[in-house]
Amino acid sequence: MLNAGDTAFLMICTAMVCLMTPALAFFYGGLVRKTDILTIMFQTFVCLGLVAVIWVLGGFSLVFGPDIGQIIGNPLTFFGMHGIGGEANARHAATVPFIVFFAYQMMFAIIAPALVTGSFVSRFKLGPYIWFVILWTAFIYTPVAHWIWGGGFLAKFGVVDFAGGLVIHTTAGLSALTVAKILGPRRDEERSTPAANIPLVAVGAGLLWFGWFGFNSGSAYAANRLASYAFVNTTLSGSAGLLVWQFWTWRDTKKASFSGILVGSVAGLATITPAAGYVEPWAALFIGAIGASTCYFAKRIQDDLKIDDALEVFRAHGVGGITGSLMIGIFGANAIDRVSGSTREFLVQLLAVVVVGAYSVLVTWLIMKTLRAVGPVRVSAEEEARGLDEEEAYHLVQ
Repeated sequence: MLNAGDTAFLMICTAMVCLMTPALAFFYGGLVRKTDILTIMFQTFVCLGLVAVIWVLGGFSLVFGPDIGQIIGNPLTFFGMHGIGGEANARHAATVPFIVFFAYQMMFAIIAPALVTGSFVSRFKLGPYIWFVILWTAFIYTPVAHWIWGGGFLAKFGVVDFAGGLVIHTTAGLSALTVAKILGPRRDEERSTPAANIPLVAVGAGLLWFGWFGFNSGSAYAANRLASYAFVNTTLSGSAGLLVWQFWTWRDTKKASFSGILVGSVAGLATITPAAGYVEPWAALFIGAIGASTCYFAKRIQDDLKIDDALEVFRAHGVGGITGSLMIGIFGANAIDRVSGSTREFLVQLLAVVVVGAYSVLVTWLIMKTLRAVGPVRVSAEEEARGLDEEEAYHLVQ
């Protein structure tokens, strides 16, 4: 039965999650050099258009359509939004119109490939990038989302992911690492160029934090007790991540870092995402602290692999999503949403991390190899040195 309060709640959460993609554009845009700001923002914003169309033309159906072999949903069931209207769907969010559920899940699908863009700043040609978003959404996001949220084999095995630690952050983070490895590093001059606009990063981080309340609490699909736990857990983990990241920064540099606490907050928020509706608030503090620590020290992995993940998508999102997914097996509280921490739960979550991680790396590698077989995917050395923006981001008046 439809509930007006739940419907209004989820519509607001949908708008909040939609805001996160522009917020991500601000966050990324401020971190790059001034001649690449508009390009990275374009690459993020364009996902709002591309993925929305994919979602209507089979993407939603591939995730939430009737199960085919526990691998993928039937692509024709909801193709072109067939059967998606104002009535509730008993299988998905039974108290809100199915069309609102469709829209809410669309916002998740949109931000997932947008996250990957931070890894290949100033290197990816526009045409191949567009095809990358299309192929990545079709062959990585939709099957993984079905495995966990659509009733696929991982869900049958007992894997849980409240709001996207596996489906979004793990897939995006490991795909980002793979793309950055294949494209190769930036020129030394670019890697040493300071961020163009840290206040813009702060605006992006603040809007991301705001949107994350809709991201996590909206995943309860109702204005209820579960949503309230996810809401509070979200901010506690982000706050703990902010402080712990600054602690490690101070230990290493003896300096305060404003950009550091912004990244630390995002690491804490990413880490709580899969666990937000499964743990007590006190545990969210530990999860944020542990997540920020694992993300902070994950830089050593990138350095050892000699991968130039420019805005450290793997470090903040990939490692955060993996850590939070595993923390469910430690801190899960049955009283919150019937998921208890246990050895079995930890091992089930670990299996999901391995499966989703390996699949993301393999398919991303295949996508990039296919694009490279068609034509060059990296911009020329001259374009890279000049910067990819065709317009000026700032016009200073003398």
